[in-house]
Amino acid sequence: MSTSTSSPTLLYLSRSDLSALGGSHSQPYVDAIVDGLTSHARGDYVQPLKPYLRWSGADHIADRIIAMPCYLGGEQPVAGLKWVGSRQHNPVRFGLERASAVIVLNDTQTNYPIAILEGGLISGMRTAAITAVATRHLARADFTDVACIGCGPIARMQMQTLLEQFPAIARIHLFDLSDGAADTLAGILAESYPEVGFINTGSAESAVRAADVVVTCTVTDSPYLAYEWLKTGVFISNISIMDVHKDVYEKVDKVVVDDWDQSNREKKIINQLVMEGRFSRDQLHAELGEIVVGDRPGRENDEEIILLSPMGMAIDDIICARHFFRLAQARGIGTQLPLYG
Repeated sequence: MSTSTSSPTLLYLSRSDLSALGGSHSQPYVDAIVDGLTSHARGDYVQPLKPYLRWSGADHIADRIIAMPCYLGGEQPVAGLKWVGSRQHNPVRFGLERASAVIVLNDTQTNYPIAILEGGLISGMRTAAITAVATRHLARADFTDVACIGCGPIARMQMQTLLEQFPAIARIHLFDLSDGAADTLAGILAESYPEVGFINTGSAESAVRAADVVVTCTVTDSPYLAYEWLKTGVFISNISIMDVHKDVYEKVDKVVVDDWDQSNREKKIINQLVMEGRFSRDQLHAELGEIVVGDRPGRENDEEIILLSPMGMAIDDIICARHFFRLAQARGIGTQLPLYG
């Protein structure tokens, strides 16, 4: 923010600005997410439950705008909000990405806004970083095969991140309801990773049965992923939340979430199970931050089947945005906007 109280300014960072700061690759997000999960485990944050804004004409579970506020403490505290909108028909009707977002950062001394960042890239890449951090703790150390269910933009970021973070990956088994989407994603990834096998499996079941790590990247509101499909020792990163049948939560060895209160709401699968008396906080193995800081164990043997079902936290967005804001200030990247004109 400007030192002049009469003419405050804020910094705008576009998607291209973020890419110039390294935002198109996974490592900045992985590092930030580890820090964010540590803050979560230590309680050094304030994160109200995020409200979902819907109105008539919202025909799909993905048709909504979500407000995600958070205060993040530490040596350089910051507050902020991600405002993320989504319409399932955007790609077909308007030629747009399904989801869009902006992130606002506020100075914690004055509460004035200090930055606005394009949030779509951060939102997708920080979600992929959650999978990567969780995979480090919850997947078998020798895993080689990944299943990717759903092959849109989120899947691309998820698979890029795993490939950057885990060079031993040998094969990625792809499935999308559109064969064209799976083939397109395979072609994009193969350009950077020609040594990896990209297999269009033709069914979700075939992809899951082949995998040591499963990542769901769909917008389904109807569970389809059955316990019987799962290999011994598999880790499932259930990013899209609604994909896994209820009994999977009851049968796997460990269920992990990012934040229990955020996960147990909005009639998502965990919330349904709780309301039906089939699952509870006591049955949860851990929140992911507890595992990252060593308060709870991650994987303890090669036979465990472990399910991560992260609802998504504002902490993730704000700590990544803080990283890029600081970096942009140091490098002189971005556009200064006068608050008052």
